[in-house]
Amino acid sequence: MPNEKRNVITGGLILITLGVLIFVSKTTSYSFGQTWPILLIVIGISTLIYRFRAVEGWFIATVGVIFLVIEFYGFDLYKYSQYILPVVLVLLGLYVLIKRRKH
Repeated sequence: MPNEKRNVITGGLILITLGVLIFVSKTTSYSFGQTWPILLIVIGISTLIYRFRAVEGWFIATVGVIFLVIEFYGFDLYKYSQYILPVVLVLLGLYVLIKRRKH
């Protein structure tokens, strides 16, 4: 699928999601500040629709799910924040090395 068509579909999904999230924030007790991670999930899923093995899609969707869980369940990310960035960087570095090695 050409990139232009993919960008139009992804942009449309983002606009629809924004509209729904704003509507939800106006009509329910959920604020936009609680539901914004759904945007990341939609972006990740739209990436995965075109290429299921796209690591960036899985990464964005996973980050969205993590932030959504944090928003709804009050998980204290600050306690673990000093470990999260180094672990993510190491895992991404390993992925890049393994991917490069396969080619």
